Amino acid sequence: MQFFRYILSIAVFVTVSINSFGQTEPAPRAQLNEASTGLWFGLYTKLKLGEKIYYYAETHYRRRNSLDNRMDFAGRMGKVYNRHGINYLVNNYFEVTAGPVVVLSYGPDKDNPKYERMVPEFRFWHQYLLIQPQMGRIKIYHQFRFEHRFRRGYEVADPEYHYTTRYRYKIYAYIPLNKPYLKEKTLYFSPSAEIFMHSGETVVYHPLEDFRIYPILGYIINKNYMVSAGYTYTLGQAVAGYEYNQTHLLRFNLYVNFDIRNKRNAVPKVHMRD
Repeated sequence: MQFFRYILSIAVFVTVSINSFGQTEPAPRAQLNEASTGLWFGLYTKLKLGEKIYYYAETHYRRRNSLDNRMDFAGRMGKVYNRHGINYLVNNYFEVTAGPVVVLSYGPDKDNPKYERMVPEFRFWHQYLLIQPQMGRIKIYHQFRFEHRFRRGYEVADPEYHYTTRYRYKIYAYIPLNKPYLKEKTLYFSPSAEIFMHSGETVVYHPLEDFRIYPILGYIINKNYMVSAGYTYTLGQAVAGYEYNQTHLLRFNLYVNFDIRNKRNAVPKVHMRD
């Protein structure tokens, strides 16, 4: 129940933020645009390099709905994410990760000469993960992620890059369903909620950039592989600033974990969340 109270509190904060925060001028009342859809595939890799050091990588392949059909989920290319980092396990309840990101963002209409077909974006990210002591079957995590981004719009006529910073807080949990704790052949449920704030010269009206609710079902195949599938609802800021886009996403993930020093040892699996 405590976890779900956290999610409710975050949702209330998001609602207040949309209607209360201003940037450099009074903001019009927030508007919600018609919902769209998307289909995301993720590959998460974690390799143990030393007693407390890991190599961490995420690759995401993202589709979005067609221009003429908001409910087809995969009619156009969306983005390809490549996120890398070095993960350091400070202790059993705190870890730090940092590294570079390259995002390939595909334009809204590949047949319109006004837009670039694809625009690269460059980031540096660092993350701090706090792990609560286990409560019964439930493990709760608090993830603080900071992204320093250099990005530009899709318009051919505007090639200039701008710097922005994004601040992310996520609370998520792992709950085993068919076993008393997380181990091989365990089916688990993992709910999460995340709030995104941002700052920079291109931010207008509201510093609230995004809000996501992301419940998944996953299965630990063995010490090296996990899979999961889930649904995500996102509330993301549009270019106009006071408008927010709603998106319904279907997500499928594969998690690969290896201790490259000794293949018999498993890498901790339950930290593998984007």
